[in-house]
Amino acid sequence: MTEGLGRPGRVAVPRDRENDYSREAAAMRRAFAQERTGAALEHVGSYSFDPAVLAGNIEHFVGVAQVPIGLAGPLLVNGEHAQGEFYVPLATAEGTLVASYNRGMRLLHEAGGVTVTVMDDHMQRAPSFIFPSAREARDFDGWLDEHFDEIKAAAETTTSTGRLQEIERYSAGRMLYTRFNYTTGDAAGQNLTGKATQEACRWIRANNDTIEHHFLESNFATDKKSSTVNMLHTRGKRVIAEATVPNELFQRVMRSDSRLMYRARQISNLGGFMAGVNNNGAHSANGITAMFIATGQDAANVAESSAAYVYAELRDNGDYYFSITIPSLIVATYGGGTGLPTQRECLELMDCYGAGKVRKLTEIVAATVLCGELSLGSAIVAEEWVDAHDAYGRNRP
Repeated sequence: MTEGLGRPGRVAVPRDRENDYSREAAAMRRAFAQERTGAALEHVGSYSFDPAVLAGNIEHFVGVAQVPIGLAGPLLVNGEHAQGEFYVPLATAEGTLVASYNRGMRLLHEAGGVTVTVMDDHMQRAPSFIFPSAREARDFDGWLDEHFDEIKAAAETTTSTGRLQEIERYSAGRMLYTRFNYTTGDAAGQNLTGKATQEACRWIRANNDTIEHHFLESNFATDKKSSTVNMLHTRGKRVIAEATVPNELFQRVMRSDSRLMYRARQISNLGGFMAGVNNNGAHSANGITAMFIATGQDAANVAESSAAYVYAELRDNGDYYFSITIPSLIVATYGGGTGLPTQRECLELMDCYGAGKVRKLTEIVAATVLCGELSLGSAIVAEEWVDAHDAYGRNRP
């Protein structure tokens, strides 16, 4: 049975109440779209998996967006969880992107690989509490310390993998803003932390009568937004990728020079400062977005995950030390879109699907980003950037 609920004059997208995740239901919606708009959706309707697996991932399913996937590598990673060579799937429609990351991977492979370290791991929900005056807010700050164990126990009744680590506090007026920090296992954890913190807030309200009101999220978690608090305090995984590259490799592989690379880095830092950016990386969003789409991550998390700190040193012998710190990398190897058929295949390509693999994926993403930063920087220094896009990045109807 189909339905199209709505006000008179509004034609809603049809649904099948008995089985809305089927090829028939998807075809019904494509036919509806064609009737209303004239668009046939022939390629959108071409896919290989059973729509039944999509419940919980999408509503009003009509088909798929077929984004090309390229393979870059081998990427040599010297991590604590990812060790050895990896071939990295990158989903993108931007010509030269895969070639650029592949070139950076070659450079760093010859330099001995990328060393990657996961520094911290937090996912937040940030409720705010409102009191009659600042004094009650101040007292509540201490009350949270006294009752942390009970709050932690209440939060963790909702999850088998999430663990409440701490509650940060920030006061303003008669409000106390909090950040409930969790570890979330192999899941990204936004839903997990929301459910756990809701239960914690219920316990708090039942046991503290000084609170006038609270909101489960105060925007202090800055979900899907880049922010200073998360650059400093971490959201998701805080990970650092670093490598030292001899000048001879820059000259032979990249047709650039370490001294000129360092000078360009200084110019770039000043330019970003003048422009008011909150991070000084070149284009980490490119590699992160391409990997997110390929592996079923929440693509909107690129907003915070791609903000990165770059640091470089020119050594006396001409070697170039380069590192990138990603303070808010939000990835998962379990749950969300990671289990969908093509996304799971891409994770399996790197041996990163399922339990116990999230830090391995974190290290591979960070190493990939480092390769892309050095490749783009070299192309700019060698004045090959525009020529490369002209040669490989032009696909015009």
